[in-house]
Amino acid sequence: MKTLVLASVSLLALGALAPAGAADLPLYKAPVAPVLAYDWIGAYVGINGGGGLAHACWSVVAVAGVPIDPAVGEGCHNASGGTVGAQLGYRWQKARWVLGVEAQGNWADFKGSNVSFVLAPLNNRTTINSFGLFTGQLGYTVNSLLFYGKAGAAVAHDRYDEFIPGVGVVSNTLSQTRWGYSAGFGVEYAFAENWSVGGEYDHLFLGHHGGDLASAILVPPVRTERIGQDIDIGLIRVNYRWGGPVVAKY
Repeated sequence: MKTLVLASVSLLALGALAPAGAADLPLYKAPVAPVLAYDWIGAYVGINGGGGLAHACWSVVAVAGVPIDPAVGEGCHNASGGTVGAQLGYRWQKARWVLGVEAQGNWADFKGSNVSFVLAPLNNRTTINSFGLFTGQLGYTVNSLLFYGKAGAAVAHDRYDEFIPGVGVVSNTLSQTRWGYSAGFGVEYAFAENWSVGGEYDHLFLGHHGGDLASAILVPPVRTERIGQDIDIGLIRVNYRWGGPVVAKY
């Protein structure tokens, strides 16, 4: 009988202690899966291609050195075409923010013309052979996707001339390198550890610049033109980056 009583008391004691012991045990937590984060830090080089549209307006401000005030407008035209080029840059990253600097150079073939309002049937023609951008970037990244804006200096090499439709005689020619500034935005997607592809839009503000067009066969012998010009550019870009790999963040 004593044995039965002792066994019963022992079982009751164990039952009372079991919940208290279980409460002291740590809860089991499943390991958190790492989130793969793309690191945009590093130098990169790439190629680009796309198209552009320049808007140019001509005005005569002097003839044979004699000023014309107010200037006489000759009309405006668009110069469009294709472009290919390359870019080189470096990016820094802090949390989700990305800073960068970049230099870009492009060959271009933008052409357009209009009939001069002053010297018809002569046509004024603008040809853009090349352009370059030297910009800073500010971006925001969502893992392998980067959204960014950019701004900085711009330069373009232009040729301005006049021709007679159906004859093709160039009567005046002016080559000019124009400096201004640019602003744009883009999006870039990292599809591999060191490779990314993206799209970008840039607007080049090249302002108004004057220049002399010396005539070879027509009068007046020299005209000074004031030409205003802006350029809109759309590009597809592919970059290769040297930098840190994709990292795991917990």
